[in-house]
Amino acid sequence: MSIQQQKIQELIRNRETARQGGGEKRIAAQHAKGKMTARERIDMLVDEGSFEEYDMFLTHRCTNFGMEKSHPFGDGVVTGSATIGGRLVYLFAQDFTVSGGSLSETMALKICKIMDMAMKMGAPVIGLNDSGGARIQEGIAAMAGFGEIFERNILASGVIPQISLIMGPCAGGSVYSPALTDFVVMIKNTSYMFLTGPKVVKEVLGEVVDQESLGGAAVHASKSGVAHFAAENEEEGLALVRQLLSYLPSNNMDEAPRTDCNDPIDRKEDSLNEIIPETSKQSYDMYDVIAAIVDNGEMLEVHSAWAKNIIVGFARMNGQSVGIVANQPKVMAGCLDSNASRKAARFVRFCDAFNIPLVTLVDVPGFLPGTGQEYNGVIDHGAKLLFAYGESTVPKVTVTLRKSYGGSHIVMSCKQLRGDINYAWPSSEIAVMGSDGAVEVLYGKELKAAETPEDKAEIIASKKKEYEDLFCNPYDAAHKGYIDDVIEPRNTRFRVIRALEKLRNKKLENPAKKHDNLPL
Repeated sequence: MSIQQQKIQELIRNRETARQGGGEKRIAAQHAKGKMTARERIDMLVDEGSFEEYDMFLTHRCTNFGMEKSHPFGDGVVTGSATIGGRLVYLFAQDFTVSGGSLSETMALKICKIMDMAMKMGAPVIGLNDSGGARIQEGIAAMAGFGEIFERNILASGVIPQISLIMGPCAGGSVYSPALTDFVVMIKNTSYMFLTGPKVVKEVLGEVVDQESLGGAAVHASKSGVAHFAAENEEEGLALVRQLLSYLPSNNMDEAPRTDCNDPIDRKEDSLNEIIPETSKQSYDMYDVIAAIVDNGEMLEVHSAWAKNIIVGFARMNGQSVGIVANQPKVMAGCLDSNASRKAARFVRFCDAFNIPLVTLVDVPGFLPGTGQEYNGVIDHGAKLLFAYGESTVPKVTVTLRKSYGGSHIVMSCKQLRGDINYAWPSSEIAVMGSDGAVEVLYGKELKAAETPEDKAEIIASKKKEYEDLFCNPYDAAHKGYIDDVIEPRNTRFRVIRALEKLRNKKLENPAKKHDNLPL
């Protein structure tokens, strides 16, 4: 065998060794936990045969605590580029079979390299996290590596989409990189995120809690809002990322993607003419409205288990990606609260950063009252949503279905926040408040002076009708130009799509500034 052939054979052996990660026993242990290896995950995520790996032979530089005795290829992370749906992406996948996927200086270098490449090429970056945290043996070098990654997350924010999949443990400082990205996908029962683990919680607070209850997928998807999606298993989580990317442009200079549409744009939905209940105190399901107007009734909901009183997600209308924001009357009557405001504000800002038009469906009676909300800073949180809509420059189409009262009317993409096209259904009530509250304020003296309960009821009934005739309808707002048109509900799909088509070439820029001061 020639020297050249020997070198080729050595390369082949080294590649095989690198692909084995921590070795067969550790791979078997990973599989026993119901988890795939880093490379198995990549193969399932990307287009077949498209993955090109970088830095396969990079090794750590640590000489402390016996680390100098082993230098596994790749150092616990697989990095490279690939295509998903034919579009370029960059990605890294931490390999738990090598040192528990712990972050070292060289692992950070690998991750930072592909993040820099993603920025240069204007392509999304995807992180598959499965790590025990910083590599303790490396001390400050590992911590510096985290800092380098975080800084790149920050600089990439709003420039390229960043998606994090939590495939196993993610604790301590390592949680901040996913938190800085646009979307976090967790896997039920196998992934968790927390700053301090159960042992520290018990030691400091005396509180006994397990990993799942402290930072599992269900917790972060429904209680904290840290996770945007909670998948049943790894296969579902990886498929979800492919689906999510199909709605997103590759970077902030690209337009939102368009696909061929086989759903007629002038499809009439007679069910919408009957969906609003006879009495305003009855609820209906906003999901039915969304399904009726978007292409083929399909929407990828974001944060589906958290702050359910508002719905956000991606859909298509005539093949164009749009962001849907909609109050949900079935939950808390559709009231806005702190969490709903945060949820919607973050989604609106993402859509605006990546040129995705916004379609807002309004049925909101107001902000949730009470000390719990006020002590939790509902004023600031509501201001976040107000700010998000007000600063956004993408096309914005708003449809008011029923209630739109007071401050919550303003917050939900009203005309004064530069809403481009604002429609209303005939059933809409656009006013400072509902008739019950208005009568109490406007006619308090008369009600106190009523001699009998019957007299009081008669005053309330007559004054309520007077107020409703004046304000609890769309026409007062339409008379003043705050509503562009009152539309028949069954025509909503066609009217929204036509509005979006008109707005395709919209040009709007905010005043020059270093950055805004969002009410955080």
